[in-house]
Amino acid sequence: MDTLQNMRVFVRVVDAGSFTAAAQQMNSTTAYASRAVSDLEAHLRTRLLNRTTRRIALTEAGERYLQRCEQILAYVDQAEAEAGDAHARPSGKLKVHCFTSLGQHYLVPAIGRYRQRYPDVHVELTLAQRMPDLLDEGYDVAIVVGRELPDSGLVSQRLGDSYSVICASPDYVGAHGKPQTPADLAQHACLGMVAPGFHFDEWTLSGPRGDELVPVTAPPFRVNVAEALAVAVREGMGIGGLPLYSAIGGLRSGQIVRLLPEYRSQPMSIYALYPSRQYLDAKIRTWVDFLRDELPATLEADEAALAQITAAT
Repeated sequence: MDTLQNMRVFVRVVDAGSFTAAAQQMNSTTAYASRAVSDLEAHLRTRLLNRTTRRIALTEAGERYLQRCEQILAYVDQAEAEAGDAHARPSGKLKVHCFTSLGQHYLVPAIGRYRQRYPDVHVELTLAQRMPDLLDEGYDVAIVVGRELPDSGLVSQRLGDSYSVICASPDYVGAHGKPQTPADLAQHACLGMVAPGFHFDEWTLSGPRGDELVPVTAPPFRVNVAEALAVAVREGMGIGGLPLYSAIGGLRSGQIVRLLPEYRSQPMSIYALYPSRQYLDAKIRTWVDFLRDELPATLEADEAALAQITAAT
């Protein structure tokens, strides 16, 4: 028995004043309306309506039950409207996870611009150097960086590519000189990045002669956040392979300089991950679409700035 549907029929019969009138309003039959109410009464073991050939009348139990049915059906209708609205209109809390430095440099500004367009969405951003479990931890979207993604069963949207550049502080270069080839890095203090997608014990640099593998032995300093590595480079602790988004500010200000300008790391792809394409919540759909439009332009702007800085040095 469909109790909820039978409740709707019961309320309609009372409002219409007869089974026949209710059936006409529902484009159904009088027998269907009568059977629905009878099924409710049998289920409840209580008479809800007194019937005569000319009219119906609520019993005392029927009056109480009618009030509850009206409340329940109103709640159900409201829940369905809110759920449908979530699919159609971006609103509510959007939980986003992102790798730390990427989130600081790209996502926080992007969230501000996104909320100008969708002010009813409230964003909760978590920054951490790990791949979250979206389902267990309740995230709507994760933004990750990697050369390839694990087979997680999640939907992925590629947002763009980034890469790392070799940098040092002017003081470090003044004290130790500039490496002229990737092989020269073996004679320098190379700092390590310990994070998903990064290999602290070796750097793969792409340049005029293709990819070159540079072993990084006994790094004097290792850290798991690119922004912290950028601080170490600025402080003259050694040479670092910095993601462009972490390096560009220091390169602009002159606090760090680019080394081996013909070389860069292999590209790392930036992905948005979310659980399902089906019945996608409007806030998730608009957030991912926004990043697909927004992030490539930001990445291109950073690359253009790097080209200008490199050409000027």
